[in-house]
Amino acid sequence: MYKIAAMGDRDSIYGFASLGVSIFPVDDTTEAIKTLRRISESGYAVIYITENLASQISSELDRYNDEPLPAIIPIPGISGNTGVGMKQVSRFVERAVGSDIVK
Repeated sequence: MYKIAAMGDRDSIYGFASLGVSIFPVDDTTEAIKTLRRISESGYAVIYITENLASQISSELDRYNDEPLPAIIPIPGISGNTGVGMKQVSRFVERAVGSDIVK
């Protein structure tokens, strides 16, 4: 059975634990990359990552774009929405449909 994870700053992801989601608090980009690699190889199908952290490790996240699993989903953190998640959705829609339909 696949698992779900959330990673980012503790304050942003702590609530996911009450839903049964495994949480992985990280404080810096080096730790985030190591954690992402570890959990992506451990049977996690969905990984929620705070937008702030996703923007810091975007080149690492690009490695997973063509893989069916895990699905890496940027979410707003406690500092607010940065727009990274919507940009990713737009890229996926454009790739699937052939043009950007969100504009």
